[in-house]
Amino acid sequence: MKVKNQIILALDVEEKEKAFSILEETTQYLDTIKIGYPITLALGPKIITDIKDNFDVKIIADFKVADIDATNEKIVRNTLNYGADSIIVHGFTGEDSVTACKEAAEKLGKEIFLLTEMSHPGADKFLKPVSLDIAQMGVELGIKNYVAPATKLDRLKKIREIVGKDAFIISPGVGFQGGEAKDTLNYANAAIIGRSIYNSESPQESLEQIIKSIS
Repeated sequence: MKVKNQIILALDVEEKEKAFSILEETTQYLDTIKIGYPITLALGPKIITDIKDNFDVKIIADFKVADIDATNEKIVRNTLNYGADSIIVHGFTGEDSVTACKEAAEKLGKEIFLLTEMSHPGADKFLKPVSLDIAQMGVELGIKNYVAPATKLDRLKKIREIVGKDAFIISPGVGFQGGEAKDTLNYANAAIIGRSIYNSESPQESLEQIIKSIS
């Protein structure tokens, strides 16, 4: 996977007009966005199709899929059929659940991102103790794409060491959560940035400043 300017926009807004306005300002610099439950629940899954029809972007569906294998397969298949290019899945549910996601995506010629560890402080209690095991499981399953936190560079570095230099890591937590894009990109292939861009009075100017900071 390639990401223009190594930045993924987390489009966690809830109004179509605002989402499209932000995309109109930023897609000259971006070719990959991440959308999750806020916009999808507010507008329905067809928003994925609408964005694909109007903008030349790759869409990562951040649904953090975490159920039994049979349910996971349905979630992944339906999400990707709306036009998403890939989907983020939790690893703590285990090999069978993750494999169901991987196989469902591959049948459609698409991909999954395996979530190893999250960027917020609360993840330290339950997810951090097993995140390196999740990364290792991903390697054993042949997964090439991972999510690891920008707010915890020591953890991001360790996850990179486990998954290897050829794996593709995207990293949330840059901006409002405290992560720095330039530091993050020492270990990740792309930084995920949301509020610093979409809450700005000028999303375009904010994005331009971030790009300058990492160049």
